[in-house]
Order: sequence, then C-alpha cells, then structure tokens
Amino acid sequence: MAQHAAETDDELLMRLRSGDEEAFVALYRRRQGAIYRFAMHMSGSPAAAEDVTQDVFLVLMREECGYDPERGTLSGYLFGIARKLVLRGLERGRSDVALEPDNDESLPPELAVEDDPLVDLTRREGIEALRRAVQALPRRYREVVVLCDLEELDYADAALALGCPIGTVRSRLHRARALLLEKLSQERRPRPGMGALKPLRCVI
Repeated sequence: MAQHAAETDDELLMRLRSGDEEAFVALYRRRQGAIYRFAMHMSGSPAAAEDVTQDVFLVLMREECGYDPERGTLSGYLFGIARKLVLRGLERGRSDVALEPDNDESLPPELAVEDDPLVDLTRREGIEALRRAVQALPRRYREVVVLCDLEELDYADAALALGCPIGTVRSRLHRARALLLEKLSQERRPRPGMGALKPLRCVI
C-alpha cells in the first residue's frame, strides 16, 4: 500500500483503466474530500454534494472519460466535471445563492485588496462568518475562491476546471477576495467562545 500511496494520479488512473479496483479506491480516497467540499460550497446541499462526488468518479470509470494530461492535471479535470454537474443541478431547480450581480464589472474599484488577505481573515473572523460570506458570493466568484483559496489549486488547474483563461481566474479571485472582505466587515462583532482559528482550507 505504501507503494500505491506514492503513485501519481495519472498512474492510478492507468491502473484503474486496466480494471484494478485498488487503484480506484486509492484515487477516490485521495480526491473525494476536495470534490465533495467544492460541490458542497457551490450547491449548499450535502445531498447534492454527495451525488456530484459519486458521479464525478463514475465518469472516471468510463473508458473514454475525456481526460487529457496534456491540458492539465487530473485534479483540475475532476473539479471541472464537478462544476458542470453542480451547474446542471442548479439549472434543474436548486437555488444558487448570489447576493451580488453575477458579472465581473459589479465590484467597485475601491475594494481592491492585497494579494492574499485570507490568512489574516482567518485569524480575525469566525469560521461561521467565513462560511456565510463564501456562500453569499456570486457563483463565478465563489467557485474561484473555493478552488484557489480553499482547495489550493494553482491558476492553471483552476482555469481548466472553470473553462476560462488564467487571467480571468486571477481577476475573479481578486474581486472575490475583495467581496469577502466587504461582507466580513459587516460581521465584526466577536462571537463568544471563538479562539485562534486554523487556516481557511482546514476548517471549511
């Protein structure tokens, strides 16, 4: 098992394609948590997130799943599938929480922020306030925050998952972080019993 743990995603996928059930289990255990968290943040529904996660890995079991290692990592590809499934679910009637207009021009320029404000935010704000703020973001901003800040995808993989240029990922992430700062500034009152906070990716 130690040997299997050291294998790359692509190596596990090759073994999976040859019918190796252990490879599927190893790949599922490695990537399932991140895919579930992404689907949960985007849909707001644990049941929907579970369905999306299962469907993502069912896609991998198909002989021609469409994954091309030349275009990016398997992780980025899986997030892309999850995103499409979530959007399909939302189109079928699930509500998409978006308290701001869903366009890149909606954010005033004075809300520009430093490159990575979330480290400071997690020290100052309550975890529940952060969850609410992330859920309240328009979809295009929420998904880039979840991918880049919570799941720590690099810009290239996030661009693959979202089907957009890297420059768009950077722009949306900048605006999303500014919106988070704005929303969290409205919840400055300290909550009782809140101690030191862990990094955002570890607790949300």
